[in-house]
Order: sequence, then structure tokens, then C-alpha cells
Amino acid sequence: MKLELLSITPYCQDVIEQAGRTCYKSEILDNGIINRWIESGHESVLEHATATFRASEVSRSLTHQLVRHRIASYSQQSQRYVSDRAFNYHVPDAIEENKEALKKYQEFMLDTQILYNELLFLGIKKEDARYILPNACHTEIVFTMNFRALRNFIKLRTDKHAQEEIRVLANAVLKILMDYAPRVFGDLF
Repeated sequence: MKLELLSITPYCQDVIEQAGRTCYKSEILDNGIINRWIESGHESVLEHATATFRASEVSRSLTHQLVRHRIASYSQQSQRYVSDRAFNYHVPDAIEENKEALKKYQEFMLDTQILYNELLFLGIKKEDARYILPNACHTEIVFTMNFRALRNFIKLRTDKHAQEEIRVLANAVLKILMDYAPRVFGDLF
């Protein structure tokens, strides 16, 4: 998995503070004010800052979970227009750690890749051949979320019950955001 921060609201914590001060007509500088707003449930002020990430070498299973976070914008690599003749894929840890399961998994992926290429050779369009491709196929996605939505994503997807691959992504997102907005995300770290 690769994760890259493409864009973030400049001076994001200052923007959030300005929005909050507008609500309360407060001019007092206070480093703890963002935390108090979060603790009191006044998180709408967090919506004034956004971050845009590119995640690559992630599975389509991960992106199906990611797009369930509705307050966001997404742009994903198309299987309709981009050929998957030699697709790479994600191997979950549970399969990686089981030799017999890993062997069967790799055989399946190879058989699927061969069939996909045979379908293309027979003149089947990529948009139709893609129906046989597994959710494990690597893809790339760009996503933009406001900070309130990012906090929700991080809380849900770093939980021990979240699937391993998206948990890794959520933790990587949190680590990056801590460099830019520790007062917004510090309680989640």
C-alpha cells in the first residue's frame, strides 16, 4: 500500500479556530479550544478543513469499504478503461500465513489472469471482461474528506474489528494528519 497526501487546507487549524470563533465571537487565543469543541460535540467547525489523499496498491475490497464514507469525493482507477492484463493483488495476512491457503489463492489469481487475457484475445471488451476480476485486484483511488469526516473514518476504521487492510490505511492517514493538525486528531492517535 502506498499513501500520498496530495493537498490539505493551508493553516488548517487556524481556519478551524476562525470558524469556531465566529460562532462564539471570541478573540481569545487558546490552544485547547479545538479539543473542547470536539469534546462538546461542536464538530461542524472541522468541516472547513479538508485533505486529499491518493491510495495506491490497495484492493478493490478496501475501496468498496472506503466509499461507504459518504461525505467525501472519490476518483478511482477504472477497470473499464485500464487494462488489468497483469494485475497485482492484495494478499490478506490470514492467507499469507497459511501455506496451503496461499498456494490455492495464488493459483486462483493466476487462473483468473489467464482467463481475463483469453477473453480480451477473443475480442471481449475490457468493460465486460472485468466481471471476472477479483476484489483483491490492486487499484488506485484519490479521496477528499473534510476533517470531521476524516475523524469519523479514522475512529471506525482503526477499530480492532475493522478489516486489516483498511485499518492500515486509516492508521497511515492518521499519522500524516498528525503532522498538520495534532489538535484536531491528537485524541485519536
